[in-house]
Amino acid sequence: MCGRYATSRTSTSLERDFEADLGDLFTDTGADYNLAPTKLAPLVVGRKTDDSFRRELVTAKWGLVPSWAKDPSIGNRLINARSETVAEKPSFRKAFAQRRAIVPADGFYEWYQPEAPEGGKRPPKQPFFMSAEGGLGLAGLYEFWKDPEGEWLLTYTILTTSAEGEDGRIHDRAPMIVEPDHVERWLAPEPWPEALDHLVAATPGVLSAWPVSTEVNNVRNNGPELVEPLPIDGE
Repeated sequence: MCGRYATSRTSTSLERDFEADLGDLFTDTGADYNLAPTKLAPLVVGRKTDDSFRRELVTAKWGLVPSWAKDPSIGNRLINARSETVAEKPSFRKAFAQRRAIVPADGFYEWYQPEAPEGGKRPPKQPFFMSAEGGLGLAGLYEFWKDPEGEWLLTYTILTTSAEGEDGRIHDRAPMIVEPDHVERWLAPEPWPEALDHLVAATPGVLSAWPVSTEVNNVRNNGPELVEPLPIDGE
């Protein structure tokens, strides 16, 4: 599962890294090192006109609200979409067919639960930051929802899959990554049934992981120090 991540790229670096234009729905929310559900964040989407296709940066709220929802609070439960069922679930299948996105991230947090010593209590969960050089482009979906007053809400979710190898010891789920070769097709606003075959699980060989301060547990804490590795004993 991905329930907290960091994103600090400027609008200029987002334009460059994802070869995208700033859209009318983009608002610069600044760096966020403790981005939690319901917060606003940058998103890369595809826009198709009669004779062209372009990548566009928008700002959306984390927690997908399907167009048919009666209440936007459903988004609090739809921050992640399981890749195994995303094409069939009513909450996600329409977005998966036509509204795929990329979620720019420096990396994401997962919490590891150590085993309890024999006859003792389990230690507190230890947060880890998982990242890759140059940052990540997480696979996402987005939706538009219209409230009773006629205002539009743009929301998104992050796709997850099983975590394997050593990273699977930290948490059994991991977000999926869109590799550069598949960005254009992933963002195209049209069905792509075999899309999941071209995503990469954020697991061994893709990421580095290191323990970070438990300060990240409190969503009110924010700053680059949250992603810094914990000092090694004796240093």
